[in-house]
Amino acid sequence: MTHERPVIKGFVETSPVDWPGQNCAVIALPYCNLRCPYCYSHQLVLRPDSLETLPLERILERLEARKDRIGGICITGGEPTIHRGLPALLETIRGAGLGTKVDTNGTQPEILEYLIAKGLVDAVAMDVKAPLDDAAYARCAGVLVPVSIIKKSIAVLTATDVACTFRCTVTPTLLSEDDIYRLAEELRTIWYENSFSPNAAPCLTLQNFDPSDPMEPALKGVKSVSHETLARMQDEVNQILG
Repeated sequence: MTHERPVIKGFVETSPVDWPGQNCAVIALPYCNLRCPYCYSHQLVLRPDSLETLPLERILERLEARKDRIGGICITGGEPTIHRGLPALLETIRGAGLGTKVDTNGTQPEILEYLIAKGLVDAVAMDVKAPLDDAAYARCAGVLVPVSIIKKSIAVLTATDVACTFRCTVTPTLLSEDDIYRLAEELRTIWYENSFSPNAAPCLTLQNFDPSDPMEPALKGVKSVSHETLARMQDEVNQILG
């Protein structure tokens, strides 16, 4: 049974940062099953009805003349994989001759497995919130998330030839440097147990916390780490991952 495509609540015509190595367009889907305190897309998560709905057909028309300048469309959110019509959306985009990348929180490993098996995605970026223990993950995700689900999603992604990257947002009151390095060690272990390309190394990109408008108002008073500190942490993570 084919489900209706999810509504689109955001569109960026060209982004140089959302698909590593190439320019892409970005569309944003509403709602999310997590409540990360540092999330800056909380209007999209909590109040998507306040945002304009954008027809996919109009977006594809605008992108038709830019196919030679973008690698495809990145589908973000919110959380794309909670929408049962996501496969239909991806099929339509690919039918228009565009590549597809999905950003996900990794809470729906079976959906990721399905999308990959059906050849509906060219790349996936997964946000990994914290070291892989339930308490740390719940603190950073805002809800209880069994880390067994997260581990399964990581294993699904590393066991395929689909391009995948992992990301973690460094929020000082939620994660310590040791937490970040522990996560890198855990990611490395899962990668080498499951990797489609055992000679390659996983990529964990650290993102800085933005205190301007987080979902949790109390975090507005938290200072993000310096660019120098973030770069030093990224270097350490890269060494851990090999």
